[in-house]
Amino acid sequence: MPDLTPPPSPLGPIRLRATAHTALRPAVAARITGGFWAARRHTNASVSIPQGPERLDQAGNLANLLAAAEGSGSFVGDFPFQDSDVHKWLEAASWQLADGPSTDGQSTDGQPARDPGQGRLAADVERLVSLVASAQAADGYLQTYYQVAHPERRWSELDRGHELYCAGHLIQAAVAHHRATGRRELLDVALAFAAHIDSVFGADKKIDGICGHPEIETALVELYRETGARRFLDLARRFTDRRGHGLLAAGSGSGTSSGHDDPGPAYWQDHLPVREAPTVTGHAVRQLYLLAGVTDLAMETGDATLREALERLWHAMAATKTYLTGGVGSRHEGEAFGDPFELPPDRAYAETCAAIASVQWSWRMALLTGETRYSDLVERTLYNGFLSGVSLHGDRWLYVNPLQVRDDHETRTGDQAARRTPWFRCACCPPNVMRLLASLPHYVASGDAKGLQLHQYATGSYATDAAGGGDEAGAVTVETDYPWKGRVTVTVDAAPADRDWTLSLRIPSWCAEFTVAAPDRQDRTEADRGWLRIRRRWLPGERVVLDLALDVRLTEPDPRVDAVRGCVAVERGPLVYCLESVDQEAGLRLDEVTLTPTARTVTEHRPDLLGGVTVVTTTGHRRSGRAETRLTAVPYYAWANREDGAMRVWIPGS
Repeated sequence: MPDLTPPPSPLGPIRLRATAHTALRPAVAARITGGFWAARRHTNASVSIPQGPERLDQAGNLANLLAAAEGSGSFVGDFPFQDSDVHKWLEAASWQLADGPSTDGQSTDGQPARDPGQGRLAADVERLVSLVASAQAADGYLQTYYQVAHPERRWSELDRGHELYCAGHLIQAAVAHHRATGRRELLDVALAFAAHIDSVFGADKKIDGICGHPEIETALVELYRETGARRFLDLARRFTDRRGHGLLAAGSGSGTSSGHDDPGPAYWQDHLPVREAPTVTGHAVRQLYLLAGVTDLAMETGDATLREALERLWHAMAATKTYLTGGVGSRHEGEAFGDPFELPPDRAYAETCAAIASVQWSWRMALLTGETRYSDLVERTLYNGFLSGVSLHGDRWLYVNPLQVRDDHETRTGDQAARRTPWFRCACCPPNVMRLLASLPHYVASGDAKGLQLHQYATGSYATDAAGGGDEAGAVTVETDYPWKGRVTVTVDAAPADRDWTLSLRIPSWCAEFTVAAPDRQDRTEADRGWLRIRRRWLPGERVVLDLALDVRLTEPDPRVDAVRGCVAVERGPLVYCLESVDQEAGLRLDEVTLTPTARTVTEHRPDLLGGVTVVTTTGHRRSGRAETRLTAVPYYAWANREDGAMRVWIPGS
């Protein structure tokens, strides 16, 4: 049984070096203890994560590792990168071990309730860690497809083999495991593989190449942060700088050599160097994993040219290529970004993994710049385009997340758009959801030399140091029923006694009105580009109460989005709403509904519906005969949890 004593804080996916060039640093301690996200994380911890080993076993992922370890057997599965599913599950499980009991409640003594599942989870983690370690080759290499099925192709199919991608997920799992348990078994595996990769692709390169699926970049930077070994930061820089020079299309593992059609260099983000790219393009997950890694590199090196490119690319994505739900990737072909404003609701791909990648990138941009617009998009994506990817019970999944399913939708072979499924042939999304939910407290708060910033609102406790020095300069407790209610109560538990300290609260971009009540004692409160900053010398126990107006909004799209021009969508607070046929009058077809932008709306919290949601009701019309009809909208994240049927976010105006 592993020692679950956590290593020094901060505990999370990003641990900046003391010399990092960022405006903000992640909180050194963070725990979500109640409310909306605690409930979702409880399901993740008690249902989703525990089912992982069985699913991986049934899909053949574990058999492949065993075959590599024993040097015999056949590769099971359709994809060469299936090891990555095991690595993502190990990362998720490690963060869950670090977080403690999988409960959103408390025992009678006020302490977190004990959960016997933690012991079982710890045993599963160590069993899979041992299996991964046993599969590693003597030279440090580790990818079962090329060890078991095609050893002669090692490092020769960089476009589609995903060897570096799998290595990246292994490294991130190893870092999480080390931070959560203090043990080195998986970290040593990752270090050996990273050293092997450096010997192949580093300064004395044998191969001048990059991976067709970025991921290794952010992992190498985090390995540098964990170990202090500069060679890994340098290797991440090399992979970043070599991308955009046509290495994949030129034949270094090109599509032709692997027997597939070549989708072109833009698909792999190999058409232009990162510093020159005008917009996001190609495979959405690959693009955003790359940019998350480039942001990590910019944070640790202070490279101003990278920061300039990142801000340009993020703006292009957010302004022209992001759905109302925060989903990204409008084309099924290539799982790719489309043209600016090409955002069809019924053919939206909006892969769950792309939403996760967007959250990871935007959080890094928030730390790099200190600007709230990035956390605004994190919030929108978390509550909508990401959370829709997992069922309310935590055991069924959506790979893609459309904004409309027609009344007579036909499910085609390989089309999972309108139906949840227990697992996937390409199972990248489920363990990816698990790892984001397990590490979610890391994305809530940050600190700088002046104080603490709350980016997201979740009941819990958060603490930060002044500037990475290790002493907690401030700590707060948050209580809220967000997103159903707009009140957020923040209690200052600790703050410097000898100087002013700033508590900064993000005012969401959707919020038109808010009020704040703070101790009336020499406050200096100011609005600062999306932050509400309260600076004073705090006393422990003092409270701030922020009330955000959660008015229903009937949102009109940008007129350049042709597919939904003339439509409206229902929003309330951070939530996007949708119509599902199961909630409407008998016989009503959603393809026939219209909604007047000036229609009156009514909200009602329904604790008995979809795990407890606030519904929005209004009056619409049937196209035929113009008869009025009552419309009931539910949060988009909760769709496809009942009977199959039609759904739509954008409703034609009348």
